[in-house]
Amino acid sequence: MTDGCGRTIDYLRLSVTDRCNYRCRYCMPEEGVCKREHREMLTLEELAEVAAACVVCGVRKIRLTGGEPLVRRGIVELCRQLRAIPDLRELCLTTNGSLLPKLAKPLREAGLDRLNISLDTLRPERFAQMTRLGQLSDVLEGIRAAEDAGFRDLKFDTVLIGGFNDDEIADFAALTRDHPWEMRFIELMPMGPCADWDRACFLSADTVLERLPELEQIESSGVARRYRLPGAAGTIGLISPVSHDFCADCRRIRVTADGKLKGCLHSREEIDLRGLHGWQLQNAIRQGITQKPQRHHLTERKSDTPRNMNQIGG
Repeated sequence: MTDGCGRTIDYLRLSVTDRCNYRCRYCMPEEGVCKREHREMLTLEELAEVAAACVVCGVRKIRLTGGEPLVRRGIVELCRQLRAIPDLRELCLTTNGSLLPKLAKPLREAGLDRLNISLDTLRPERFAQMTRLGQLSDVLEGIRAAEDAGFRDLKFDTVLIGGFNDDEIADFAALTRDHPWEMRFIELMPMGPCADWDRACFLSADTVLERLPELEQIESSGVARRYRLPGAAGTIGLISPVSHDFCADCRRIRVTADGKLKGCLHSREEIDLRGLHGWQLQNAIRQGITQKPQRHHLTERKSDTPRNMNQIGG
């Protein structure tokens, strides 16, 4: 399907939970989220039904998100069900990596194609400070488990934060010299707990190019502008939702864990999919695609969405 701006919409980001075993400072309040009743959230069967209806409407790629998707009970079985949907070409998942030591192999066997791992610092003390609850060693063990399970070409998502991790840009880039990984730097967006942070925290992804002038540009992939260090096995991606927004090429829709379809991460507009089935569900999805906003307004004001990132899926 195409939306009202003529963009082909073929990518669904499906949030399976708003809960997380971390409390990252830019994403969640320190006390965590108010626990919702189970009846308020989509069941595994409803998640699979929504995913299948989206594929009927033209979606070809699904990314499972959270919160932290691996804390959702039944996540392996859900992957198995989604992988069986006809015409679905790619099934991915974004995780903080801490639960991969136990789940990487079952996820791979269930048909998960690809993993993105969120990693904002390589320094244990900073990791504990940012996540409030996490240990870097758990993520490093998860990375090893993912590769042992057969996941290749891992992607790592680093939110670039001035005064916190911008002095680690070269360290992240160095990982690509010997590993076929893509280290992706993502601009911090003014939403949720960080919406009112000091402006110095919000760096352009072009900061990476300034710090690493030896980078050589290669072909883009999706929303990421991509580069490579000379002779490196892996790549570096820059994702710039604020300074170089990619709204004109956005091909995503999102469904939250409580069943709301969002045409844009930063929009207030949502369509409730809960309780809908068959052609009614498909029509609601088509309506959401047709009404997808033309662009966000992050250069003019903070995000319009009243939700935190963990309630939408990043």
